[in-house]
Amino acid sequence: MEKVRLKELTVSEFKALVSTTVKESVEDIIEDFIALNSRNYLRSIKEARKDYREGKVKEFGELFDV
Repeated sequence: MEKVRLKELTVSEFKALVSTTVKESVEDIIEDFIALNSRNYLRSIKEARKDYREGKVKEFGELFDV
């Protein structure tokens, strides 16, 4: 693993960076937990997987004309 040094980062900037990163990670976990406890969300995942298996999908380029 490459060592990266942050020479110009103050302690308070480092604390803010770590705090923001942890907060975002916790928010993501909570969002995932709520989503996975939603019957509608789980049903939509099953439906999407079924559609995928049946070939009822479109390429990204078809949807966004790229």
